[in-house]
Amino acid sequence: MLSPKSTELVRATLPAVGGAIGEITPLFYDKLFAAHPALLRDLFNRGNQAQGTQQRALAGAVAAFATALVENPDARPDAMLSRIAHKHASLGITADRYPIVQRHLFAAIAEVLGDAVTPEVAAAWDEVYWLMANALIAIEARLYAEAGTPDADVRVPCVVVARQAETPEVTTFLVRPADGRPLPAARPGQYVSVQAALPDGARQIRQYSLSGHPENALQFSVKRVTGDPAGEVSNHLHDHVAVGDTLLVSVPFGDVTLDDGDSPVLLASAGIGCTPMTGMLSHLAATGSTRRVIAVHADRTEAAHAFRTDLHQLVAKLPNAAAHVWYEHPELPHPTTRTGRVDLTTLDIPTGTTAYLCGPLPFLKTARAQLLASGVAAADIHYEVFGPDLWLGTDA
Repeated sequence: MLSPKSTELVRATLPAVGGAIGEITPLFYDKLFAAHPALLRDLFNRGNQAQGTQQRALAGAVAAFATALVENPDARPDAMLSRIAHKHASLGITADRYPIVQRHLFAAIAEVLGDAVTPEVAAAWDEVYWLMANALIAIEARLYAEAGTPDADVRVPCVVVARQAETPEVTTFLVRPADGRPLPAARPGQYVSVQAALPDGARQIRQYSLSGHPENALQFSVKRVTGDPAGEVSNHLHDHVAVGDTLLVSVPFGDVTLDDGDSPVLLASAGIGCTPMTGMLSHLAATGSTRRVIAVHADRTEAAHAFRTDLHQLVAKLPNAAAHVWYEHPELPHPTTRTGRVDLTTLDIPTGTTAYLCGPLPFLKTARAQLLASGVAAADIHYEVFGPDLWLGTDA
């Protein structure tokens, strides 16, 4: 891992670098996109850049990796690396991108910290960067090989064979490879990257969870993102992509997947976080699982709840499953004990339960705390968050 000399230098400078990382990462992206504008146009999420969420996620990942190297020199934060590598693989990131990132990141560090970045300090942080980068390159190469795309050409032209409005805000798309090739293998909980050609010529990419496992098709669901900035890709898909159109869709990736064991499982979601959970439930129902299944969902109202009917139909197909739904503002008769925010501590959660969470970050943090209070082991709580992972590197 990190050399002894570099460990001491990184430990000594980590507070300064960590304290300035909020200045370093925006400057890094400015330099990167000035030199390579196509990266912003066709790879990086322009909405996340505008909101600053991607910058904060990168800052958290770099600081967390450096801290892990210093505090646990004999261990590597593989969970964090796996999360990043799966995202990178879904985008088709290749090894030649890492020197480009290094060049502009270190230029930003030097500009922000000035004389504090001596040649020795720069060399120590360069060692941190390449330990992280080379680990990611190796994991990504393995993912590409497993997906049958060793050249990182992960996107396949797919024809939209059906689309279904789940709610006014959520639409499900079914796609098949245009050339008739077999569908790529997918595990419950994974996602695909979808590239859309936008009116200004940009080819923006977004990840969408597989929300089911229909025969002979990939199924993903998209929530229309409103506000400022509005979701470029989600609105384009809703408004302009019809049956018969072609999209570039990646093979599935994602490290938060349903395990194959027989232990009890809890699936908890909020809002559009129901998409991977619906995919997991559909897999359990299709395979005739006899596992104890606790399905939990939270939403604003019944009308906003995508896959509301599917949830109850899938649970009914499982012999040892139950659904628990909370609505903040019920429109129909609804139990007062299930009105408002989710409280997982009110449920009977069996010993040995494995939990999967998906939803907004506040929901994830609250749900995890409630599960820990209910006796679920921290190692058995897995989460998926849409967009830049601002929880990455915490004790989650």
